[in-house]
Amino acid sequence: MSRTIIDVHVLQTVPPSNLNRDDTGTPKTAVYGGVRRARVSSQAWKRATRRAFQDLLDPDELGVRTRRVAELLAERITALHPETDTAAALTMAAETLAAATGSKIEVPRRKAESAKRKGEPEPPPESSYLMFLSSRQLDGLARLAIEGADDIKAYLKVKANKEQARRIADTRHSVDIALFGRMVADSADINVDAAAQVAHAISVHQVENESDYFTAVDDQNERDDESGAGMIGTVDFNSATLYRYAALDVDRLRDNLGAGLRADQPLDEPVRRAVRAFLHGFVASMPTGKMNTFGNHTLPEAVLVTLRSARPISFVAAFEEPVLAPQGSGGHLRGACAQLLTHVSEIEKAYEVTDDPSWVLRAGTATEPLAALGAEVTIGGLLDRVSDAVAERLGPRVPEARTAEAGTAEAGAAAPLPADAPA
Repeated sequence: MSRTIIDVHVLQTVPPSNLNRDDTGTPKTAVYGGVRRARVSSQAWKRATRRAFQDLLDPDELGVRTRRVAELLAERITALHPETDTAAALTMAAETLAAATGSKIEVPRRKAESAKRKGEPEPPPESSYLMFLSSRQLDGLARLAIEGADDIKAYLKVKANKEQARRIADTRHSVDIALFGRMVADSADINVDAAAQVAHAISVHQVENESDYFTAVDDQNERDDESGAGMIGTVDFNSATLYRYAALDVDRLRDNLGAGLRADQPLDEPVRRAVRAFLHGFVASMPTGKMNTFGNHTLPEAVLVTLRSARPISFVAAFEEPVLAPQGSGGHLRGACAQLLTHVSEIEKAYEVTDDPSWVLRAGTATEPLAALGAEVTIGGLLDRVSDAVAERLGPRVPEARTAEAGTAEAGAAAPLPADAPA
C-alpha cells in the first residue's frame, strides 16, 4: 500500500554555542563513525519546533503539556460559568479530568504539608505527570463539567457522562499532539501515536568541546582594596555543522487530526496547515540553550525535502566517515554537501527510489552540489510545493470510524512509522 511520508534533511552551521547541555552543563556529544560529534537531542529540537508553532498557528490549534492541568480547566470553567467560585471550579476540574483520563488529580502531599506548616491555603490539585491536552479538549471538558455543576461526582458516575468525558479527551487533537504524540499512563486507550519522528542532530565532523573562562565586574566596586572581578566562572561550548533529520508520516497525521472541522473548510485543511507548520517550525527553529550567552541565531544553509511512498530514509550514513576540512579552507559545509550528494545518489539508485519528488532550499556556493537532488525553492515555495503535493496524494477522504466534527484518529489508522525508522 502506498504511503505518504515526508523526509526532511537539514545542514546547519552553528557558531560557538551550547544548544543542549547535559547535567554537568557541557554540550551533549555522541560517538559516531569512531569520533566524537556534537549532538543536540531530539527532545530539544522538538521543543523548539513546538515553540515555533506559537507564531505559525492559532492558539486553538495547539495543546498544553503540564501537571497543572486542573488549574487550566478551572479557568475555563469560571470563564464559561462566572458564578462558580475558584474552589468549586478546581473540584469540578479535578473530577472531570479523572473521569476523562483515569489519572489521579490531587494536591501533592509535599505541597499540602508545606502550605499547612506555613498556614497558607491548600494549593490546587495536580496530575502526577505531565498531561497533554488540546485547547479544544479543555474547552469541551469545561462545558461538560458545567453540565454537572450541581453534583459533579454523581454526574460523572453516570456511565454515559463518563464515556463522554473520555471521548472529549480523545477527539479534536491539537497539531502538536497529532505530530508528537501523547502518552496517558493511566489510560493507554487514549494515547496518541506520534506522526513525526525527529533524530538527534549530530555534527558531520569531529568536535571537541571547549571552555570559556569569564569574569564579571562589580559596577559598585570602586575601593582600591577591593580590586578584581566580582565573579568568575566557565561555560562550555562547541561549534559545528549539524546534520538534522525528521520524518513525518502524513497518513498518521491525517488520522490523528481528522478531516476539516467546519463546513467551509476543505477536508485536507488541517493536514495542510500541520504539514506547513511542522516544516517551517523544524527548519527555522533553534533550541534556546545559552542563547543569551552566545547569540547563535543561524538558519540552515541547506534543506532537502523528499516525499516518500514506502518508508522514511535518513541520510546520516553520509557522515559516518567524518567530513574533513580541506587544507587551507577551514570549512566543513562544502565537504558535507559533496558527501551528502554522493550518498543520496547511491542509496536511491541502489534501492530504486529515484521517483520520489524532492525539493532543495539552499544558500551559498558551498551548497551548489545539492541542486542536483531536487527542484530549487525558497522557504515559501517549499511550504507551498510540499503541502500541495501532500493534498494531491491524500485526496478528500473522510475518516470512517469518527466524524469530521470529532476530528480525530479512526480505529483503522495507518500503521506507525516502522521500528527501524530514526527515533
